Amino acid sequence: MTTPGQYRNHKKKVFDYLRVDEFIKGIIEARALGTAFELGIIDYLVENQNCTLDEIKRIFECEGQGLGLLINLLKANRVVEEYHDEIRLSRKFMKALPYRDLLIAKLEFVNFVTPDFTELFTALIRNPDQFNQNARVFDLFGYNRCYDYSPGNYDLTKHWVRITTSLTRYEAPVCMEYHDFARHRRILDIGGNSGEFALQICRKYSGISATVFDLPLVCDIGKEHVRSEPEAGRITFVKGNALKDILPKGFDLVIFKSMLHDWPEREAKQLIISAAQSLIPGGTLLIFERGPLDLGERTTPYSILPFLLFFRSFRSPLMYEDQLMESGFQDIKVQKIDLAMPFFLVTAIKKI
Repeated sequence: MTTPGQYRNHKKKVFDYLRVDEFIKGIIEARALGTAFELGIIDYLVENQNCTLDEIKRIFECEGQGLGLLINLLKANRVVEEYHDEIRLSRKFMKALPYRDLLIAKLEFVNFVTPDFTELFTALIRNPDQFNQNARVFDLFGYNRCYDYSPGNYDLTKHWVRITTSLTRYEAPVCMEYHDFARHRRILDIGGNSGEFALQICRKYSGISATVFDLPLVCDIGKEHVRSEPEAGRITFVKGNALKDILPKGFDLVIFKSMLHDWPEREAKQLIISAAQSLIPGGTLLIFERGPLDLGERTTPYSILPFLLFFRSFRSPLMYEDQLMESGFQDIKVQKIDLAMPFFLVTAIKKI
């Protein structure tokens, strides 16, 4: 488990991205910052470090009172500061801008699902089937539309893949801090999405080749995602449905990253059984998943709202441990990592 000391010292780099959550404290902060990005004001202030309110009003053709409200909300959120009648980005916010893609993805995600929380939270608590039938979030993650190509299906899939890719881009290095990938050579990432995790592994370890198994349109988007990278030749995409199709075999590491929670317990167990068949004897199965929400008496960060809606899906690692033992694995290890939400890294070795 991480500790504050670890965050401050040698692991600070991989945890530094968590600072973006400081600017997504609540619905007002998230909506105002999202609007500032949408209007182009943030990018303009990056290029023009000091400018007046009148200058911003003229360039972005904003109504004066509206712009004044937006700037005041950004000041209250410590995104901008005013100095001698000039507006500039705060030093604190500038430190978060290296993670701009993640910040925008989180803002987009949380702003998109806010109506599901404000209008359907009672249904989520009392009648989850009713929530599932009406929530917008399931329109975004339309897995049933990832099989046959159409412009609409492709655009929808690319939309949510972009969000999940941004999350994986910063969560993957954390996983690599806690597991030694250097001893592996052939990796299968089941539900590997755009291939971002595989790309980062291959980028760090030149002796590794990776296969990503995912739905057809996801694989098409993944190929585009890695095509221009030097490691593209070591990353293969295989299209299929992991619950129905035979998985590729002969790997010494199989990964489930933020994938098993999408499925009920019975299907999640079946996926682990199938993954075992893809491993060579002595190979490793790795599960990197969000765990149950551990809110306690802490203030709940607004940035985790999208995951709060899936609170029933995040399991204790005990279920995975039990299934791994039943599936013939040994040397099962569990590590807990706090990334605003609890994560669990579970590894196990297939018996020889």
